[in-house]
Amino acid sequence: MTTQAKRKGARSIKDIPQDILEKLNKGEIETANLMEWLAIDTETLLNSLLKQLNRQDYLKFTLKNIENIKKKTINTVNETIGLSFHQLATENNDKDFFSLISKHASDAVRCWAAYMVGQNSKLEVAQKLSQIAFFAADNHFGVREVSWFATRPDIAKNLDTSIEILSKWSLSEDENIRRFASEATRPRGVWCEHIDVLKKNPELALDILEPLKSDEAKYVQDSVGNWLNDASKTQSEFVINLCKKWEKESPTKETTYIIKKALRTLQK
Repeated sequence: MTTQAKRKGARSIKDIPQDILEKLNKGEIETANLMEWLAIDTETLLNSLLKQLNRQDYLKFTLKNIENIKKKTINTVNETIGLSFHQLATENNDKDFFSLISKHASDAVRCWAAYMVGQNSKLEVAQKLSQIAFFAADNHFGVREVSWFATRPDIAKNLDTSIEILSKWSLSEDENIRRFASEATRPRGVWCEHIDVLKKNPELALDILEPLKSDEAKYVQDSVGNWLNDASKTQSEFVINLCKKWEKESPTKETTYIIKKALRTLQK
């Protein structure tokens, strides 16, 4: 990963300067916002990446898999690239490939590496979470989002084990890791399948939520508030009672902010 000076991205794709777009498509810089992320030409970036890494023979297989996607979205395309890369690296015993793209200058490329973890069916959920932690702590917002998105299906299928692991992540010194624990287990989530068990029984995730009830990071506060707002749509009594409990136990501005966010749907 590279750390670079913050810059403001264009508000629309058409306003992105040509030199910035070229650098994005060559994988030389990170995206500054969602508009730049959406503007990347996937095939151009793939071609540039594989030339850089002297793996041009990976391109045809990856593009063919993208072509075969029935419903193309930015997420299904990136997921397919991650799966293709995992298959290629496995078949070619290419042990360096994952490491190279995991630390690439381009956040889009690092997203593909995160999906390599998510698409590795040989890994148990504990192994996936262990490997995805690197991406959950990434300096770039996009990679952090993809990290939970790539592992959420496994988290949902192995909920007890995942909650046990992620409850420890809630105690991490890294706010990005703490945020992952909350965001990855949201009952409804964003652009992803719901976790029905947590919609019906949100109390199962209390070991994750309790340590975060007065988190100092707004990034985490927003996630916890959204988690409880999700739960309020199916288990309103649970959320109301928990917020009352937290209000008494933790009379801080951080907890007050989380409670307000948690109850926003119920108080409409």
